[in-house]
Amino acid sequence: MNPFLIIFLGIPALELFLLIKIGGQIGALNTVALIFLTAMIGIYFAKLQGIETLKSGMTNLYQNKIPVYEIISGASIAIAALLLIVPGFFTDLIGFLLLIPFTRKILFALTTKNSSKKESKDQNKTIEGEIIDHKKDEL
Repeated sequence: MNPFLIIFLGIPALELFLLIKIGGQIGALNTVALIFLTAMIGIYFAKLQGIETLKSGMTNLYQNKIPVYEIISGASIAIAALLLIVPGFFTDLIGFLLLIPFTRKILFALTTKNSSKKESKDQNKTIEGEIIDHKKDEL
């Protein structure tokens, strides 16, 4: 089955399930207040992390280094802010995990490890050939 379809249908179903379960435990008004509170706290921390990442990237640029980690970190902070704005507890959890620098580094290490395995498999393919130089246009 298409993974996009699973995500498109699974995440809202999981969010509704969690909202109903948590709302049944703490009450509807408290659940709505908790959703707004997590969104406000998350956006505040996303702003702080974004400013810190921007400063680190500028430092790397002044030292003539390519800020690769800062670019990827900035993109993950933007995704985390988007997930924190979306109402729900599962998306808030994923958003907060992306905001924490320690977990962000772990996620980056896992993704680069998986991509390096794919690249090493592709590098094992060797194409052999011969270059033949025909000099027909010489005067």
